[in-house]
Amino acid sequence: MRPRTRPLALTLGLTPACTLPQAGSSPFTTTVMMLSSGTTDDSAGTTTGEPAASSTTAEFSTSATSSDSGASTLLLDLGADVDLGDGKPIGCKGKIDFLFVISRYAGMEGFQKQLLDAFPKFIDTIEAKFADFDYHIMVVDGDPDWGLSTCDLLCPAQCVPNYPCGYTPTFCDQWMGAGTVFPAGDDAANKLCDIAGNRRYMVTGQPNLKETFACAAQVGSSGRDWLGEALTAAVNSNINDPGGCNPGFLRRDALLMVTLISNTYDSPVKPWGSTGTPETWTAAVAKAKSNDLESVVLLNIGDTKVPGCHEKDRLCQMVQMFPYAMNTEVWADDYGPFFEEATDLVETACADFIPPQ
Repeated sequence: MRPRTRPLALTLGLTPACTLPQAGSSPFTTTVMMLSSGTTDDSAGTTTGEPAASSTTAEFSTSATSSDSGASTLLLDLGADVDLGDGKPIGCKGKIDFLFVISRYAGMEGFQKQLLDAFPKFIDTIEAKFADFDYHIMVVDGDPDWGLSTCDLLCPAQCVPNYPCGYTPTFCDQWMGAGTVFPAGDDAANKLCDIAGNRRYMVTGQPNLKETFACAAQVGSSGRDWLGEALTAAVNSNINDPGGCNPGFLRRDALLMVTLISNTYDSPVKPWGSTGTPETWTAAVAKAKSNDLESVVLLNIGDTKVPGCHEKDRLCQMVQMFPYAMNTEVWADDYGPFFEEATDLVETACADFIPPQ
């Protein structure tokens, strides 16, 4: 287990870390190597079979200009000044896929209060701002394994309270990037979440949305923090295609908003961190979104002492490659305002989004 230390006092706030450009200009330069894009299907249904393994190898480079002030890094590529209003915007046509990627590392036990307080606020924001939208909501965690191995061996003796000793995990429960439906372990929900439609993600009209999301998102603190790898797996076409674990979750004609939550750096050293690099993770998202990073809004609530990124903070470095993105600190008392601020970027992203044909 990696020891972590942190200053007791923090300066919190949400201050843009870049000087916003004049109309028609942008402080960002983005170069995308064209990749062969996979396809996804809008259908949803029973999950069967084993997703085919695949990898993404491509060069991807972006650069952003930022200052050294403020407690949160806001990366914003200004687009058309369009208000979403009450109707569905022309660009994203009212379709948004929300993906939450949450660490299960042991140190997350110290952030359970903030997480549990934040989950209903996240849903309040989604329901208030996107009431007329067709949305998907999925949670994945940073560990391919299910549950807590010591409990699986010793149940019910010497195990965490309420651990589901009698549950047999499915194939997708143990597949990286599959939607979380039964979080188990220390500080986890330790129950099957009532997600409608035999899916591993929630859709518009999900009954008891707050409770169901809070169940899936309470992934606990007995696992890994491979968030870069989990993100890459979750957007892979194989896992979203029919026969995959998340069929129909990721839609080519929908905007994608990703929220990463972790209290550690995603280390470049195995077994401590994810396979890949910030560049390959970004390239995987680009491939999944038809090489259009402007169709993605990214929020990182991480072990990031903003502004800037620590040399080992690969999630922070990845976030800086996206035109609509925010780096914020997991050490804050309240994550709700971070999510609300990040969803404001959806307005600009929706206005500029051109769904692929």
